[in-house]
Amino acid sequence: MSLIICYIGNRGSIIIGDKRRIGFFGNEKKREILEDELYTGSIKTRESLLKRAEELSITLKITDDTTKVREIGEVVVGEVKNSTTFETKRKRIYGTTGSYSLLELSGSTIKKMESGSTSIVVFGNKSTKEIANQVLKDNWKKKINLREIGEIFKKAMEEVAKNTPSVSPGYDLIIKHPRLNKNQSRELLRSTIIQDVKDLEKWRGELKEKMIKAAKGIEMSTKILEDGLVGKIQNIQGNEVEIILAEGIEALDLDWNPIAKPGELVSMEVEDSKSVSVGDMVVVKDENLQIMPSKTNLICDVILCKADK
Repeated sequence: MSLIICYIGNRGSIIIGDKRRIGFFGNEKKREILEDELYTGSIKTRESLLKRAEELSITLKITDDTTKVREIGEVVVGEVKNSTTFETKRKRIYGTTGSYSLLELSGSTIKKMESGSTSIVVFGNKSTKEIANQVLKDNWKKKINLREIGEIFKKAMEEVAKNTPSVSPGYDLIIKHPRLNKNQSRELLRSTIIQDVKDLEKWRGELKEKMIKAAKGIEMSTKILEDGLVGKIQNIQGNEVEIILAEGIEALDLDWNPIAKPGELVSMEVEDSKSVSVGDMVVVKDENLQIMPSKTNLICDVILCKADK
């Protein structure tokens, strides 16, 4: 669901990209029917897309805030991607004065790469590419500067947006014109691509770790003790009390790692130890951690959970 157009010439590079992203939710075969009708251009407006989605019982999430083109120093970059439950496929173009590279990635692994010198590259579906290419053909001149090319790209983007809801009316445009010879441009692209793919790999690793932690947090949150016996006071030193955990109760740190099992000790703080005694019971009542019978509140930096049997 994208349109990206990139010009790579001997005087610089220009890239333009729309900002729409569409999520399809529902029966897989019906999703494919709707996507095919959208890709081939039989659906012309947002209203007809929503109506057809309703007919097929497909839920759509349409947003117009996605950044598909960017710049890294003197290099322009465009990306289209397709995400499924198990894999994210990316197609990227990197361009600078007199040189470009096309990459296909699965996750952060390069599956295919090809390079060239000067060209116009269009990323899009069958319908968007046909419309964009016609606008380029109708408006191109033999002698043309980068500013004029940028205006033609804007016309192409606006024309496509009028004829298909797969592309947003808004867009991002970037123009770069560094003075580079062939060797310089190729080396610049090579080093930029290497670093950018490394950054993607690092980002994916960090995202995976966050998702694992989030999933673990959701799972463990169901075990948090909301009401009941925690244990009893074993020892008191100043405002610090040691509590022996009751059967079926464990203490975890803030990363959900176990630090005390049933029958083991954990330390907590009380504002005034004069009102508590060894042997007093510690409970969670109305989501408050307190000592009984004095109802003195406790402060702790652990998570109290029901232990696995």
